[in-house]
Amino acid sequence: MKKISYNAPLTLTFTLCSVMVLLLNRFTSGLTNLNYFSVYRSSINDPAFFIRLFGHVLGHANWGHLMGNLLLLLILAPMLEEKHGTKKLGVMFLWTAAITGLVNLILFPHILLGASGIVFMMIVLSSFSNNGRKSDIPLTMILVMILYIGREVAASWVMVDNISRITHITGGVVGVWFGFKS
Repeated sequence: MKKISYNAPLTLTFTLCSVMVLLLNRFTSGLTNLNYFSVYRSSINDPAFFIRLFGHVLGHANWGHLMGNLLLLLILAPMLEEKHGTKKLGVMFLWTAAITGLVNLILFPHILLGASGIVFMMIVLSSFSNNGRKSDIPLTMILVMILYIGREVAASWVMVDNISRITHITGGVVGVWFGFKS
C-alpha cells in the first residue's frame, strides 16, 4: 500500500506557513500582517524590519490572494526543489524575498505582501530546465520573459489595481539571474 509522503519539504512547509499566517492574521484582525508579514518603509533600527523584509512572502491579503500564489507554487516548486535541492531553492526564496522587498521599499511607499515575487522567480527559473549547455540562452526563457514579464510591464502602464507589478518583474529578473547561476 502506498503512503503519502512529504515529498517537497520547502514547498509544503512554505505552503503550511502561508496558510497559518493568513489564519493568524484573520484571528488578529490584520495586526499580524501589518507587524510581521508585510514590508513597508520603517526604521531599519526596528527589530521587526528584517522579519518583515523576509516574512512578507508569507503574508497574504485574503484567501483568493493566497490561492493564486499557492497554485503556481505547488506546481513549480516541487520540480525546482528536486532539481536544485531544498536548501538551494530555500536560499533562492530568501534572496527573492529580500530583493523584492528592498525594491518595493526603494521605489514605492505602499505595503507589499504575498509570494508573487517568488512565484515569478520560479516561473522564469523553470524555463531553464533542459538547458544542456550552460553557455546557451534558453529560448523558453526568452518566451517566458516576453509573455509573463512583458504582460506585467504592459499592465503597469494601463491598469490601476493593488497588484505590485514591479514585484512580479523583479521576481522574474531574479529568476533569470538564478537560472544563469545554477
